[in-house]
Amino acid sequence: MKSIFQKYLQRSSTKLFNRTNLLNFNKKCNFSGYKIYSDGLVHSEFSTELKTVNEVIKMPIYRILDTNGNLLDGHEAPFKDEEVLKIYKDMVEFSIWDEIFYGIQRQGRISFYIVNEGEEGLQFGMGKALSVDDHLYCQYRETGVLLSRGFTYTDILNQLFGTKYDEGKGRQMCICYTKKDLNIHTITTPLGSQLSHAAGCGYALKLKNQKAVAVTYCGDGSSSEGDFYAALNFASVRQSQTMFVCKNNLYAISTSIKDQYRGDGIAPRALALGIESIRVDGNDLFASYLATKKLREICIQESKPVFIEFMSYRYGHHSTSDDSSLYRPKEENEAWRQEGVHPISRIFLYLKNKNLYSEKEDQEHRKSVKEKVLKELKKYESVKRYNIVGGLFEDVYHEEDWNLKEQRENFEQFFKENKHNYDTTKFEA
Repeated sequence: MKSIFQKYLQRSSTKLFNRTNLLNFNKKCNFSGYKIYSDGLVHSEFSTELKTVNEVIKMPIYRILDTNGNLLDGHEAPFKDEEVLKIYKDMVEFSIWDEIFYGIQRQGRISFYIVNEGEEGLQFGMGKALSVDDHLYCQYRETGVLLSRGFTYTDILNQLFGTKYDEGKGRQMCICYTKKDLNIHTITTPLGSQLSHAAGCGYALKLKNQKAVAVTYCGDGSSSEGDFYAALNFASVRQSQTMFVCKNNLYAISTSIKDQYRGDGIAPRALALGIESIRVDGNDLFASYLATKKLREICIQESKPVFIEFMSYRYGHHSTSDDSSLYRPKEENEAWRQEGVHPISRIFLYLKNKNLYSEKEDQEHRKSVKEKVLKELKKYESVKRYNIVGGLFEDVYHEEDWNLKEQRENFEQFFKENKHNYDTTKFEA
């Protein structure tokens, strides 16, 4: 007695290999338009010359503001003088917060932190070019972008200290920010995981005909993850409205780019997958803004993915769990810290050259910011954390499903019986 599955297989095979059916199949399917070899290739010329290829396009680095603070080749600043000054002050303020956050982690007041020094120019430049409608899928070193998009230091403090006002309920590790109203998707620290999410989001934006992009970030190290290629290829094939941003800061934690790849940086990989790309001086605020603005327009108007490689340098340690002095020569760091090379000092020189700002004014601004920061820290350190049960189970999903509800009930019973074993003084009742 033949099984139903065997009968199905036999019936399908009979229908497929019946001579009449095959003839009918060929008549219905017109293969005349099929191009042998050339389908799937951009260039498909044949050659009788046996020749290998070992060169790729050498991409230039887009820059309009040099290390002396002067605009190049007749370029004009993309911002008015007063706006440049405001952005500069914002960058300085952020650098002070950044330094102090690192310091309080060393004092044991927060558990973890990742510094942003060296990326202020590209972060604030990008942030100014993006819309609040754009969806952000960050890695972990993009805080300046978030601040430019409406995220506040209050949001940062609540997250770092895990207070009851943290939108993530204190569940995530430090620096994993989120803000639903600003389309800032929760940061997750596994490298490369956010790239595929952004590729899918960009495809959804395309299908909905929305004038927005999904922006996602990675470093030179993350570009070695399999997620990088999968995400870029998906976005390329589906023509997702996704902007991929690689911040090439020369180190993947302790691994130098010399030990990561032999090709011409990261951007040619995107080109190989059919994605329009550009390489930018990440220490140039103006170039970072203009490049982001232009590629965002391309991404929306042509409804396709784009790729930006920012050339920068990670001035500080990778994180508070790292000591970069063990693998980086001191001379290298000093060279990058020269006046006009660092993104903040380059904008200062621009302002100074135009008599818009002085060193005295700069020192006064830095002093007032530092005083403000120290006051704010004390205030948020004493804020209680979200209640334990709610902090674990609320806002995990948009709506609580049966499984989560069951877990919550079990935990509530356990916690009721064992509460005396835990220190709950820092949590709301």
